[in-house]
Amino acid sequence: MKRNWESVVLKAFGGKDFRLTVLANEPINARYQRLRLNDGGLLAACGVHPTMWVRLWFDRDGKAHQRAFTLVDPSPELGEFSLEFALHDGTAARWAQAASPGDTVDATVQGSAFVVPDPLPARWYGVGDAASAPALNSLFDTLPAPATVWLEYAHDEEREFPLRARSGHEVVWLPRRDGGAHLVSTVCSALSAAPEAFYWVAAEAASTRAITKHLRRTLGVDKAQVNSLAYWRT
Repeated sequence: MKRNWESVVLKAFGGKDFRLTVLANEPINARYQRLRLNDGGLLAACGVHPTMWVRLWFDRDGKAHQRAFTLVDPSPELGEFSLEFALHDGTAARWAQAASPGDTVDATVQGSAFVVPDPLPARWYGVGDAASAPALNSLFDTLPAPATVWLEYAHDEEREFPLRARSGHEVVWLPRRDGGAHLVSTVCSALSAAPEAFYWVAAEAASTRAITKHLRRTLGVDKAQVNSLAYWRT
């Protein structure tokens, strides 16, 4: 598969390429598929951090097509990690459903740079959806309670995704309405500024921008307390 201009740009900005090999493939539920992969040396070369993501490259009608996915349960010792795919009518989802042990896929590491707050926050807030649920799970594993997390869902099956919330981690599911406006209004109405809090926002691009703007400009939250990244676009 011939790479496109995106690959050239990523390489110019320090992107590192690896070839992953499928070890196992299993459904999570009707909306998600989980693949375990050999990392091709990725973890040893790049390290690992919560919410870490990689870009996978697929062939779509003879053209390079890339999508980003969060590493799940990475094991540097074994050189393995899992990826979880939300299933819909897309190139990546079709590949994930059909993948068998021994199949390979190219990956690029560039742009994933989350740093765990130090000191750990006394409280944190998260905003996400089906696409960012695996990343939120890594935060549930890392950051202490209390926490409140709002998760937007478009299909009822998305609410069955296995979350790793623990005691003191409150999860609020919200249906996607009015192009994400329901999520934005609900979250912005509930949030308040607190000097000891941490805010992690990773939803659809317009929703992520609106919530981040509310935090920074309306509530005056310091930029060091906010980590935001659009996970997809309408």
